[in-house]
Amino acid sequence: MGPIASVDDFFDLIRRRAALIALVTFAGCAVSLFAALSVQHQYQAVELIQVDQPNVPGELAGTPADDSVARRLQLIEQRLMARDNVLDVITRYGLFADLPDVSDIEKVALLRKAVKLRTIAGARQGYQDDGSVSVVSVTAELPSPEQAQAVAHEFAQRIMQLSRDSRMARARTTLDFLVEQEKSLTAEVSALQQEIADFREANELALPGSVEARRAEISALNEALLEIGRERIQIERAAAQVDETRRQATARRLKADYAEQIATLEAQSKLLLDRKTELEQSIATAPEIERQLAEFDRRLRNLQEQLDAVAQRRSEAEIGYRLEAERLSEQMLVLEPAVVPEKPVSSGRKKIAILGAGASLAFALALAFLLDLRRPVLRSAAQMERELGFRPVVSVPVMKPRRRFRPFSRKDGSLV
Repeated sequence: MGPIASVDDFFDLIRRRAALIALVTFAGCAVSLFAALSVQHQYQAVELIQVDQPNVPGELAGTPADDSVARRLQLIEQRLMARDNVLDVITRYGLFADLPDVSDIEKVALLRKAVKLRTIAGARQGYQDDGSVSVVSVTAELPSPEQAQAVAHEFAQRIMQLSRDSRMARARTTLDFLVEQEKSLTAEVSALQQEIADFREANELALPGSVEARRAEISALNEALLEIGRERIQIERAAAQVDETRRQATARRLKADYAEQIATLEAQSKLLLDRKTELEQSIATAPEIERQLAEFDRRLRNLQEQLDAVAQRRSEAEIGYRLEAERLSEQMLVLEPAVVPEKPVSSGRKKIAILGAGASLAFALALAFLLDLRRPVLRSAAQMERELGFRPVVSVPVMKPRRRFRPFSRKDGSLV
């Protein structure tokens, strides 16, 4: 069993070790007070930014859907908390000038910890979170109230500027991309149309719809060839009968005329046969040419559809860029500017002093208890009965003799 088994033992311990407990507690309180006074006050400044909705709704202006404000604010926060940007703010406002031994990396970490960006989500439409944000709060906690206000205002201004620049850059990049894509598709359509025109010109006889006409022309050529054949037969018969009915001189002249007519008919027959062969060849190649023309038409139709879609998106991008340039789209406005705080928000000093005093008292009590454990002594009848198991007959209290006052006594104790 320990020296403390009841409330009376505890109070007896406090009575006996009161001087030690008081000394240790006082020393601990003094150290805690010094530590609390060495802690700097922290001042907090808050600036609120309202995310204003576009003056012209996107469905009316025909602009494409934009990315969510929450995602864009995350990217902005990452850029704001980059090392170069944070060092620029530290240099501009002379932050942490009282810490010359702190490196730039540690200063950047301190400012990142001191500045907080929080967002308040906007009202949802339905059950799905669309990433809309209604208010952005910028909080800065620094030892100087003026620096806290300046840093909160600086970060708020940078957030609004970065948001505006990012939206303008996005609108400009989107518009430039769609314009270039439209030019490329227009050039592809023109080139394909020229290719189709050249193909049609090279295969004029086999154009769609001309097969029936060519077949009708072949039929006409066949009839003409038959007519030429009949005329030649008649001429040859007439030439064979000339010797019988005409005189010799007349017969020679008529034969010469008949021979000339036959040669003319042969030449006509040759021309007709060549034309017939050409038409038959064009009819034979017509299916392949028609297939190629169908392929050209399909490619041209696909390119035209892509061009129409890109032209529509380019028109929407132009409207979106104009809205951004004229500041008619989404904007960020200062709802509540940061003011210089009048009172510190941190309770570090008071908390350190209270915790230090409590810890000092607890340490003093623990030290007194350990000292009693090193010298276990039975100090009361209750302890003797508890430890040994029998009750003492007589209990003699500690007697401190009184010193009598003798006004005429000497130092050696004899009377004068």
